[in-house]
Amino acid sequence: MLTPLAPSANRASRKSLCGKPYVQVLVAIILGVAVGHFYPQIGEHLKPLGDGFIKLVKMIIAPVIFLTVATGIAGMSDLQKVGRVAGKAMVYFVTFSTLALLVGLIVGNVIQPGAGLNIDLTSLNVQAVNGYAAKAHEQSVAGFLMNMIPTTIVGAFVEGDILQVLFFSVLFGIALAMVGESGKSVLSFLQDLTAPVFKLVSILMKAAPFGAFGAMAFTIGKYGIGSVANLAMLVGTFYLTAFLFVFGVLGAVCRYNGFPIFSLIRYIKEELLLVLGTSSSEAALPSLMEKMEKAGAKRSVVGLVIPTGYSFNLDGTNIYMTLAALFIAQATNMDLSVSDQVLLLLVAMLSSKGAAGVTGAGFITLAATLSVVPSVPVAGMALILGVDRFMSECRALTNLIGNAVASLVVARWEGELDQAQLQAAFCGHQPAATSTDQPLTAPAPCKAAASLPVESPGWSQTPDNRAAGSKQPRA
Repeated sequence: MLTPLAPSANRASRKSLCGKPYVQVLVAIILGVAVGHFYPQIGEHLKPLGDGFIKLVKMIIAPVIFLTVATGIAGMSDLQKVGRVAGKAMVYFVTFSTLALLVGLIVGNVIQPGAGLNIDLTSLNVQAVNGYAAKAHEQSVAGFLMNMIPTTIVGAFVEGDILQVLFFSVLFGIALAMVGESGKSVLSFLQDLTAPVFKLVSILMKAAPFGAFGAMAFTIGKYGIGSVANLAMLVGTFYLTAFLFVFGVLGAVCRYNGFPIFSLIRYIKEELLLVLGTSSSEAALPSLMEKMEKAGAKRSVVGLVIPTGYSFNLDGTNIYMTLAALFIAQATNMDLSVSDQVLLLLVAMLSSKGAAGVTGAGFITLAATLSVVPSVPVAGMALILGVDRFMSECRALTNLIGNAVASLVVARWEGELDQAQLQAAFCGHQPAATSTDQPLTAPAPCKAAASLPVESPGWSQTPDNRAAGSKQPRA
């Protein structure tokens, strides 16, 4: 006969659950929706809470990237690995960005969310999209590449430009590795500095519920849940497409590389809820980098892949671009031929890189794409402007999951993923800190670990390294 838990045990259990960050953020999101819906004017005035939290996180992004990348590269014994990791990351980014565009195109043609709306272009208010279209014309691939080079070192950190900070960090890490013994004291100092910086990240994350509450209350208060109803087919199709991409395409990649997508999503649930509440994937960048390192991916890989992926691996944005373009064409009765859709795909592949890091990048990249594809009117973007905010959450969530998967997969390809540490992370056994690249001792097995294969594709374990969880390539 089972003995019921004592009241004190129940209280302790509830207190423990309420203390979990993801529970606090989830409750904050629900409260934000309620306040925004029932008290919209109050909700609109809560915008500073969300904006303030995002600014706090952006404040720490540059130091996190610099320390992670510089110490990771400087600690490499073979500098050729830097180019190899970057090359593999770019192959991954191009492949899966193209797949995301294709998935959006295919689902848009099958479901046809804009069919039957019969929208007259002359009835649309195009003034609202003129600003986005103007910004789109300012963007170019050449300009984007030149913008990666900071005018000054200090300027990169002052502006908080992710790619500029990453560019300098890579060069500094390579230089630090090349000077040898004379650079060891600098490397040691940077490694010691990593601990308080990541401690600051954890302190800032305690404000996440307030940021999520304010951002969600503002979104619902300003735009209203009812604004989704008019274009529910588009919003629903976009969420369905993102779901299919994450659990179909990315899920298959995860399974092939030896870990289930569900375990990864459960592992980064705090970051996902934070992104859901703030509609900003940048809000979760520092903690995502820390978590991927704790999950067994080497610091040098995480530091290169994730910041770069925030500009080059935008799966959610890519799905949105092709799906939204098809929706506008269908809603305005514009018939797109196969050649038009191929042109749309090719242009979207380029424009998605040209506007990276720009505020409102999803809408701007769409404007840049449509301005080159004459078959789809740019003015039709006024149709989706009202619900774009509700799709931005899904874009950011998909982008975040895509970059988490990319960091583990590239680390796995490079032989820099500790499988035992990955299992430990998925089981909730976290190391106190991750200031080095040393592997963990394999913990006691759990259900999450049991779902991971002992031998992942293309790798085998030898008797000498099985206990340490390291991998050696098959002969």
